[in-house]
Amino acid sequence: MKAFFPIYKRELFAFFVTPLAWALILVFLLVQGGHFYLLVLNFSRMPEVVADQSPAQAFFGDTAILYLLLFILIPTMTMRSFAEERRSGTIEPLMTAPVSSGAVVLAKYAAVLTTYVAMWLPTLFYLVILGRTGQIDWNIALSSYLGVFCVGAGYSAVGILISAVTKSQLVAMALTALVILGFFIIGIGDFMTSEGSFLHAACSHLSIWSHMNDFSNGIIDSRRLVFYGTLAVLPLFVTTRVVEAWRWG
Repeated sequence: MKAFFPIYKRELFAFFVTPLAWALILVFLLVQGGHFYLLVLNFSRMPEVVADQSPAQAFFGDTAILYLLLFILIPTMTMRSFAEERRSGTIEPLMTAPVSSGAVVLAKYAAVLTTYVAMWLPTLFYLVILGRTGQIDWNIALSSYLGVFCVGAGYSAVGILISAVTKSQLVAMALTALVILGFFIIGIGDFMTSEGSFLHAACSHLSIWSHMNDFSNGIIDSRRLVFYGTLAVLPLFVTTRVVEAWRWG
């Protein structure tokens, strides 16, 4: 694992030297900033309507903005991980270097996850603003950020895997977006199926909307953690086997 940090630093550098990275961060912060502003404005104008919910709960739970951002950001962040290296031919020197396949995969994944976390860090200022105007339930805030991290970690691993099985960044981006959209569509069944049925239980287990509602209410369900842990570990394991196959192919 000695080669982990050099590859990790190279991936971060390669991402942040491109205009695309800064454009993604700008779009993310503009959308989240506008969302937060409208949310606070709504709470200040109609306090009696939203009295049973805090701004933090509404920001992370009852909103489609988070899912829209995931649908745009995750595929764009992960699409170049392996696809660009295979297209440009730079993957061959990496495969012949004394570097384990696991280190390569984990370094690329860690770089994507670090970027994802960095995008969310400025939103902590929203909590500072809310803290100056009222009380904040820090348990809800922390569990909400845990949910955001878990979702990003799981979907990023899926994106890394898809990037490893194609040479086209556009194809990798499109397929990752379709997988995320598929999870979201399946999750909608949580609200359309009969409660207590097997289909309802399956949809609820896959529903990011249901998951984030729990996290935004301060509920940390171990089933959610196991789900996203599996969603992260399994694709990374398969990606490592794919990279290992290139080495011996």
